[in-house]
Amino acid sequence: MLVVDDESVVLESCRRIFSEQGFDVRTTSSPREAIGLVTGSRYDVILCDWKMPEMDGVDVVEVLDKRTPDSAIVMITGYPSVEKATEVMKRGAMDFVAKPFTPEEIVETVNRALARKNAQEAKEMKRIEKLVTSLSFPVPSLDDQSPKTIAETVAEKVGVGKATSPWLSVLVLGILAGAYIAFGGMLASTVTFDLASKMGMGFARFMSGATFSLGLMLVVIAGAELFTGNNLMITSALAGRISVGRMLARWGVVYAANFVGAVAVSLLFVFSGLWKTGDGALGAYAVKAAYTKATLPFLEALMRGIGCNWLVCLAVWMALASRQIIGKIFAIFFPIMGFVALGFEHSVANMYFIPTGIFLRSLMGVASPEGFSPGALSWASFLVTNLVPVTIGNIIGGGLFVGMGYWGAYIRTAKQQERAGDAASPRVGIRHNE
Repeated sequence: MLVVDDESVVLESCRRIFSEQGFDVRTTSSPREAIGLVTGSRYDVILCDWKMPEMDGVDVVEVLDKRTPDSAIVMITGYPSVEKATEVMKRGAMDFVAKPFTPEEIVETVNRALARKNAQEAKEMKRIEKLVTSLSFPVPSLDDQSPKTIAETVAEKVGVGKATSPWLSVLVLGILAGAYIAFGGMLASTVTFDLASKMGMGFARFMSGATFSLGLMLVVIAGAELFTGNNLMITSALAGRISVGRMLARWGVVYAANFVGAVAVSLLFVFSGLWKTGDGALGAYAVKAAYTKATLPFLEALMRGIGCNWLVCLAVWMALASRQIIGKIFAIFFPIMGFVALGFEHSVANMYFIPTGIFLRSLMGVASPEGFSPGALSWASFLVTNLVPVTIGNIIGGGLFVGMGYWGAYIRTAKQQERAGDAASPRVGIRHNE
C-alpha cells in the first residue's frame, strides 16, 4: 500500500491500521514523490489526499491511474461531496473516504475498492477473451482421411456438389481442365522429345509421366472439372444421391468443355512457334505421337483407356485423403507418372496430342513420319479410332474399378450391415387381447 497525504497523523494512522491488516505500507507527503514511487513498483492500494500543497489530489489520482492501472486508488478528503466523489471516480479512483475516519471505515473502504477493482479486471478479461474468440478461426484437422471416409465423401459431397453446380460454372471449369491437361501434355513433349536417344526409352517415359502430372495437379489443386475424374460421380449415383441422367448430362458438358480447352492450348502451341524447338524436332515428335495414337487398334486403345483412368481416379481418390497441398501433390504425382510411363491412354490428353499433330501437318506443313500413311491422321480417325475406345475405357477404369469398387466395399456394405442390424433389433409394441 502507498499512502499519500500532507498530514503526518494520517500517514501514521494508515501505516498502523493497514500494517495490522497485513499490508506492506509505504508513506509519503509529496505527490511528486508518489508518482516516482509508482513508476518503479506495483501497489495493490493507493490512498491519496485531495488537498496537498504541490498538486491537486484529483490530478494526482489521474496520473497514478495511468502509471499503475492495476492499483485500487482511494481518495481521502476533508471536504466530501457528491460532485467531488463523481470527479475522482471519473479520474480513476475506486472509492473515497471522508476525514476524519475510524479504522473500521478506512478498512471497509479499502476492501470495497479492492473488490471493485477485481470485478473491473475480471470484466475486462472476459471482454478480451470474447474478442479473441470472435477473431479466432477453427483449426482444421491435418489428419489424412481413411479410405472409408473418402468413399463417403465422394458419395455424399463430391459427386453431389458436381451434379448441383451451376451449368455455367461447370462449363468454364471444364474448359480450364482441358487446358490444364493440355499444358501437362505440352510440357511432357517438350521435355522428352529428344530424351530417349540420350537417356533411354525407360527414363524418357518416366520423365514424360513426371512432367505430365502437372496437368492433374492444376485440375485438383487450382480447381477444375475433368471428365475422367468426374467418372467417380458414379459412386453418388449408386448411393442414390444423384440420378444417372443428371450424372450423364454433367459428363457430356464437361467432356465437350474439356475438348474446347485442350484444342485451345493445342492452337496456342502451334501458332506460338514453340513446335520449332530443336530445328522442328519437337514438332516432328508431336506429329509422330499423334499418328501413333490415331492408329491404335480399337481393343488396344480400349484397354489402355481402362488402365489410364483406373490410375487417374486413384490419384484423385488419394488426393481427397490429404488435407495439405504437399500431400495432394504426392498423391497425384505417382499414379499419373505411372499411367504415362506405362503407355496408357487418356481421352482428354488425346484431345491435345492428336489435334496438335493434325494442325502441325495441315497448317504448318510438318511432314508425316516415316512408316505412316498421310491419310491415317485425320479428324475421323481421331474421333472413331482413338477417342471413342479410349473414352469408353476411361469410364470403365474410373467408374467401374474405382468408383463402383469402393462403393461396393464401403457404402453398399455399410448399408447392408445397417439393414441387418435393424432386422435383428427386438420390436417393442402393444399386444392386443383377442
